[in-house]
Amino acid sequence: MVSTMPKGSDPPASPKLFDRLAEGRMLRHWRRAGAAAGTAELAVLRAQRGRARKLRRELDRLIATADSRLALPAIGSTAMSRPTGADWLWRPDLWRLPAEPRGHASATARTTLTEGIVLFHDCPLAEIVLRQERNARPGDLSPFGLAVEIFGFAGSFLSLAIDLPPAAAQGLGPRHVVRIEAEVEAERPTGLLARLNLKQGPNADQIAVRIPEAGHESVAEFDLAYGTLREVPVDKLWLDLMIDNPAMNAVRLRDLRFSRRPRAEV
Repeated sequence: MVSTMPKGSDPPASPKLFDRLAEGRMLRHWRRAGAAAGTAELAVLRAQRGRARKLRRELDRLIATADSRLALPAIGSTAMSRPTGADWLWRPDLWRLPAEPRGHASATARTTLTEGIVLFHDCPLAEIVLRQERNARPGDLSPFGLAVEIFGFAGSFLSLAIDLPPAAAQGLGPRHVVRIEAEVEAERPTGLLARLNLKQGPNADQIAVRIPEAGHESVAEFDLAYGTLREVPVDKLWLDLMIDNPAMNAVRLRDLRFSRRPRAEV
């Protein structure tokens, strides 16, 4: 094909080049405006401030979204270490995906965080704040964590109920061990009690274990041989995670993982 471009003319600039040129002009404009702000007329300065605020809102929104998407670990990540012999492994969505809403102020006696995860308490003060936080520390595997901030507390219990998926119950029996791995931080030392609930038709069983002191990665295991589980299908499993003496404390669950393994035959 013979070019019809006049001799001596430059090729047309690409849209990306035009965008870069426009960004450069805009940057120079605001740099000059900032340098002259100290002596500019008040009417001009007032108009510039309004435009700058609108621009800043959009830039802050872009930066916040970019920081969240580009930070590691990646949103939705299922990366986690598999305990030896585990035949099932799971991290709840609250620690994998963005929640909507991200937080709750003055959490009520029954506050749903995401589907299958509910905070229960009996404190009439309701001075409890829940907030999903983005993890970005070196070594973090979970994209998100959960912060529970408690101020005045006059109740008798504070519990996070977590429904386990149907896959956790498939083929589950007395020879299984269910394992919890939690990365917990607290402003002051506190105790955590984990209670696994199993439902088989009209019957229910509970096994409780104490999670080691907060402040590092903690591991707790439920040996189903010590419960009353029968050799019939399990309909439902859920975990109650209870915080001891929660008043005036902030507890952060940076990660929460579940797994199960069959006990070795003897």
